[in-house]
Amino acid sequence: MLHPVRSAPRLQTLVAGLLGLALCSGMSAADDPYEAYVKTSRDFKPVKQDKAMGYKAYPSWVYMPWYYQWTIGYDDAAGEFCQKTGYNGGFTDHGNPRNLAWFDKFKLRFYVDHLAGKGDLHLKNRNTMAATRPVMLDDALRSKLEEIISANIAKVKASPMRAAYALDDEISWGSFVKPCMWRITDDANYRAWLQEKYGTGKVPANPGWIGYNDVRPKLPGFTLGSFDASQLMDQWSFNDSWWNNFLGGLVEHANRIDPETPVGYVGGQSPNAFGGYDYAKLMRKVQYLEAYWGPDEQCMLQAFNPNHIPIVSTQFHQNTKDTIWQFFVGLAHGNRGHIGWVQNWFDGKTPKPFHQEISPALLEIGGKLGPLQAQAEAVKDGILLYYSHPSIQAGWIMDAQAHGGTWPNRNSDSRIGTYHLAKQAWVAMLRDSGFQPDFISYVDLLQQGIPKHAKVLVLSAVYCLSDAEAARIREFCRAGGTVVADFLPGVFDQHGKGRPGGGALDDLFGVKHDPGTKAADLYQGRADLWVEVDQDAHFSYKRYEEYLSQNACLQESGFNKAVRSMAVRKVNSFGSGKAVLMNLSPISYLAHRQAGFEAAKSREVFLKPIHDAGKRRWVEIEGAGAKEFGYEITYWKKNGRTIIFVVSNPEVSVNSEGGGNSVGLKSDEIEITLKFAKPLAGVKDERSGASLPAGSSFTTKWKMNEAVVLSFTSAD
Repeated sequence: MLHPVRSAPRLQTLVAGLLGLALCSGMSAADDPYEAYVKTSRDFKPVKQDKAMGYKAYPSWVYMPWYYQWTIGYDDAAGEFCQKTGYNGGFTDHGNPRNLAWFDKFKLRFYVDHLAGKGDLHLKNRNTMAATRPVMLDDALRSKLEEIISANIAKVKASPMRAAYALDDEISWGSFVKPCMWRITDDANYRAWLQEKYGTGKVPANPGWIGYNDVRPKLPGFTLGSFDASQLMDQWSFNDSWWNNFLGGLVEHANRIDPETPVGYVGGQSPNAFGGYDYAKLMRKVQYLEAYWGPDEQCMLQAFNPNHIPIVSTQFHQNTKDTIWQFFVGLAHGNRGHIGWVQNWFDGKTPKPFHQEISPALLEIGGKLGPLQAQAEAVKDGILLYYSHPSIQAGWIMDAQAHGGTWPNRNSDSRIGTYHLAKQAWVAMLRDSGFQPDFISYVDLLQQGIPKHAKVLVLSAVYCLSDAEAARIREFCRAGGTVVADFLPGVFDQHGKGRPGGGALDDLFGVKHDPGTKAADLYQGRADLWVEVDQDAHFSYKRYEEYLSQNACLQESGFNKAVRSMAVRKVNSFGSGKAVLMNLSPISYLAHRQAGFEAAKSREVFLKPIHDAGKRRWVEIEGAGAKEFGYEITYWKKNGRTIIFVVSNPEVSVNSEGGGNSVGLKSDEIEITLKFAKPLAGVKDERSGASLPAGSSFTTKWKMNEAVVLSFTSAD
């Protein structure tokens, strides 16, 4: 049972009112309640996200130092240093007006950190085993934060150089993305939400609040058909909704005071079962975001950002080559700039030599390439990766089993989690094969359907699917699309409950997932492990080969089987399309990729269905081998021109408190020939400004920690 907590009458009334509107908006009893919930709920209604607002805030690529150890002050000499070096932005804290005149004089765009103060939205190193959030998300907190926001905006609103407002840094309904089982608001709000999600009269009989310890002991006895994590997953989903709606309300309050400046937060975490990081919800409730991620996540942000809200990332200076690479690869993936951690940048008032070394790249990107890429539309290859947040939740529940009673210490999902590494492997395989993948979320699938340009849908670690989602996926395949799943697609429903009749898409793939399947029938054949890797034993691994070591999985073509008794690479015709169930985990590709060019050819096992669907790369480095391996090409359209970036795609080191630094980055200057499938006209080297003759092959120099940037008007 839930313990009494502070009430939130205004928010309860709002939830009840919205629920009533949804039930009276024409839905019939025959409608799927979950589909109706996704289509009508406030949870998925976006705040204002205006392209013009985002472009005004970031008309170029902007580097904003975070002045942790900014020892050179804010005088004319410091301003001239910024202009000469290319640091074209800055920040101020808590609306402090101290630097406004300096920002205005030297034309430095700035963001305001901690607009809503610090300590209420950001809870660091708290007891994650507590029953309730130390600061409850109720009307009292909302009123308090609105007052702080109003006061801080008033201090800076007069400056024409303000670019964005960040409510706070590293925020979460928990503590970062550590495992929290907290209740964050009143019980009545949760019960009203359950009614909205399940439908009137269909709420589970015991919707009380539980913790992972209530589910973990049951995992060894579960089968695919009897698996039930719904009570735990429902409360996490509610927390995500309540949190993001709470943030959305603060964004809208700030907009009422200053409608011209985007509002969001900084220190964003990776998708996670904890903390409010369901990105299908999050990206609808902000107008600005800084994320602690490497470039492999940028395609997700692009996909969930149709209105071009400014997305920036953290930059920690590791070395000159890495820093310059971060500039170019971020720009190549639509990043609008960096927030730079200023530590050991200066000897007193003397800038260290690396500033001069990175300055040419900063000035070029801020002054020329940033404006070129601003407002460009990403071009993708019609290959969609499916984002299922319930599957991330169910995956965490199975992943954390290995930790036993120490599960509260798990804090590295982005490094060890099955979903995260499977997604990372798919993105790497596709990019290494010359494709730029896109993402579609469970929300966009149900609200808008699969885009007509899409040819392939990849279900990676998608354990959970609703009946409505499964129906849309079938429609896509029946109409001629290709659906590829790696393992165990749709064996649970959207609440994390097993399906007694087998997987939701078994008919599509032409297979039968036995509902009696136990953990011992999967991967390593262990009754105490539902997933591929014992993530407790490999918690501190250094290389992927080590992560996958001591593994008793059955293998096929260098990849681990999921269901031990099931065939691999099952191809099934469905209507005019094809459905392929690999029954293999793609995670081993990360180890193959680290081993080098030849070992990475193993990806063809997973790429064959995509090639069979008619997908071919349209631009490549001719004759690329081990020297060039690890490159990727991104492409954009703007004002009738296509812009391409050739960049390196190395491993990236990142954690919950920042990162994004490369691992194994190449920095040699080499000669490459870009070969296009069709002849091009109006070709320009955007870095040198040189016009190039029409043709289908172009030879150029590429410094591998920078970028080749070409544009053209047509492909004949």
